[in-house]
Amino acid sequence: MLKVYKTNATDKSIKRIKRISVDSWIDLSTPTSDEIEKVVARTGVDKDLILKMLDDEERPRVEQSGNATLVVIDTPFLEEGDTAHVYTTYPLGIIITDNNYVITVSPKKTTILQDFKKDKVKDFRTAKKVRFLIQILLKTSNYYLRALKQVNNDIEKKEQVLKKSTENKDLIDLLEIEKTLVYFITSLKANDLVLEKLSKGTIFPLFENDNDLLEDAIIENKQAIEMSGIYRDILSSITDTYATIVSNNLNIVMKFLAGATIVLSIPTMIYSFLGMNVPLGFLSTSPQSVLIISIGSLVLSIIIAIILKIKNML
Repeated sequence: MLKVYKTNATDKSIKRIKRISVDSWIDLSTPTSDEIEKVVARTGVDKDLILKMLDDEERPRVEQSGNATLVVIDTPFLEEGDTAHVYTTYPLGIIITDNNYVITVSPKKTTILQDFKKDKVKDFRTAKKVRFLIQILLKTSNYYLRALKQVNNDIEKKEQVLKKSTENKDLIDLLEIEKTLVYFITSLKANDLVLEKLSKGTIFPLFENDNDLLEDAIIENKQAIEMSGIYRDILSSITDTYATIVSNNLNIVMKFLAGATIVLSIPTMIYSFLGMNVPLGFLSTSPQSVLIISIGSLVLSIIIAIILKIKNML
């Protein structure tokens, strides 16, 4: 899909426009061949820069080709999860051309750019290309931090479930969360290299305000890396601990069932013995024989149950 945006010169608000013009922002999300050709013809950008960004496995980097510079970062993408927030990461390419165009390209629709489209980013101007790039980087770092808070909440909820659980499904959910953290750490470290490279000022000239924004993006990205590492260590410890707990819970259930089987087998043995064709003395003629046998069986079962409980076998 091809969409073109431009900030209004008078009220500074963002508007969607029909035609590609100078100082506009061209947003390509899963674009068609015709849309790519249209952008290439109008901006003169190298077509390969756009085509590369349609690969889900494209890694964060800075690349220059012809009249354009491509900056690739990894952004978090929320997958459909039954009981937890499961994320993966997809590349987002920001192409800045020498003839005053900004092009964003992604293989999937990303939520990172929604605040820009809804005019919710302070001092956002499509004509300020380098600042726009840095604002995207800062937004991406912020989004990682928000996603990590959701992941942490999921971990805490799963902890409560696992205290009473004997199901493998709950442990599998934790493994899905751990996979999310692995994706995050890998992507954040790669993004950090891109941020450090941009901070040197050799790729794009940076003004004082741009430097401040870029420093904020670097700080938040490093904070996200640290938080991801901490959560992964905690989750790894929790997974190992609760794997043992789940196994122990199952052992407790089996121990109870074994003890209950022993207790319940006592009346069965007594009635089986008395059912044999053998002399039973006064029990065979007493009208209270059924009551006596039942009470005796019950008392014996209670005694056995108490003994098993004392020995922690029930």
